[in-house]
Amino acid sequence: MITKESIIASAKKTITSESQSIAKLSDFIDADFVASVELIYKAKGRLIITGIGKSAIIAQKIVATLNSTGTPSLFLHASEAIHGDLGMVQKDDVVICISKSGNSPEIKILVPLLKRFGNKLIAITGNVTSFLGVEADFVLNTYVESEACPNNLAPTNSTTAQLVMGDAIAVCLMEMRNFTSADFANYHPGGALGKKLLLRVRDMLDTTHKPMVTSDSSIKNVIVEISEKRLGVTAVMENDKVIGIITDGDIRRMLNKTETISGLTAKDIMTVNPKMIQSSELVSDALNILEHYAITQLVVLENEKYQGVLHLHDILKEGIV
Repeated sequence: MITKESIIASAKKTITSESQSIAKLSDFIDADFVASVELIYKAKGRLIITGIGKSAIIAQKIVATLNSTGTPSLFLHASEAIHGDLGMVQKDDVVICISKSGNSPEIKILVPLLKRFGNKLIAITGNVTSFLGVEADFVLNTYVESEACPNNLAPTNSTTAQLVMGDAIAVCLMEMRNFTSADFANYHPGGALGKKLLLRVRDMLDTTHKPMVTSDSSIKNVIVEISEKRLGVTAVMENDKVIGIITDGDIRRMLNKTETISGLTAKDIMTVNPKMIQSSELVSDALNILEHYAITQLVVLENEKYQGVLHLHDILKEGIV
């Protein structure tokens, strides 16, 4: 009988099994791993990654990771390679072949062809004495004692081990290339990630609704300005410089304390030293300031000149959070 407890137990068993298999990979990081990473790093051509079955799917994921982190890579399906796609392999390319057994029929056909072309071949395999393991120039061992599958058939631990080995290669190459967050942003310009890494305050600032009053403006004019610009705040200006801000909260607190607003000016109720940010800063940095000080608006400057107000809601609408 399938119960809630049995489902939880099965899931935990799978996770434990895979995590233990991954942990053992550390013992397989050797001179061949170092030589493989150095070979890829120094290669004049691209990195071609091939495989069959589930290993092919893992190969595609590793290719995606490498491309996004500065190592030009292509996926080559092993079965398609021997039916014409082998033409994508150029003489300076390095090839990684992924196979758990290392003895798949397609692999046995493909490997001699790659060797004939003279390309350096790196094997990611769980069987270092296999055909692939023997023929490869370098072997990265991803041996697992068993699969998480209860029948020890479905690739689970083995494919996870392959993926982790690929990630290890990618991270080593990132560090060797001094690949920075700015580099990463250039490869990920779209979506929330791209916006977080690339979007600057000036890119989303609405300068057509720039609330501001002078320090001697009446409270009525302050209220009108805040209402018309709909940002819940206005900057207070003196000699073309921001000397404070007034929020709708400041207005409410003033009305609670004061019987009459006659004679009061903006300078009387403003908050001095408001939080500001330069328009050239990243929007993600602006968000950090807003969260740190638990506020919803930031005054934006460009070379000390007032540009407008950035509101938390504008950042949320961009989907950066």
